[in-house]
Amino acid sequence: AQPAPPAAGRGLPRLAGRARARAATPLGPLAVAAGAAGALTVLQVLDPNEPGHYPTCPFLAVTGLWCPGCGSLRMLHALGGGDLRTALDLNALALLLLPVLVGYWVAWAVRTVTGRPRGRPLHAAWVWAFLAVVTVWSVLRNLPGLELLAP
Repeated sequence: AQPAPPAAGRGLPRLAGRARARAATPLGPLAVAAGAAGALTVLQVLDPNEPGHYPTCPFLAVTGLWCPGCGSLRMLHALGGGDLRTALDLNALALLLLPVLVGYWVAWAVRTVTGRPRGRPLHAAWVWAFLAVVTVWSVLRNLPGLELLAP
């Protein structure tokens, strides 16, 4: 005789309970926060303005052009030292995107601790808009006459 099939949906509550228990563990957000804090600490100790501490940007080395991230290490170093003006001069786009990045991290941490499900994925239009902004930023900071955008 064959065993009776499980009742419809019987295993789902058990899986949902496991997913909730796993989601209530804030290890992911804590690990990212610890990694970021460690990297920022190293960045404050090993000044990126001094040659020899960090490699040259590969895009800059190959093309001679500034990539969208060029100046970000020095920007974070200046920001860590409280020099907002220098940070803005080194990479304004990366500086302006930092609060967005922190906001996404906070939302992830809160969602993880509370066990709330993940929201809908970011709409494709936002991804394309971000890529367009980064592309325009990359072009503008390499144009003659707009050297103020270069790091």
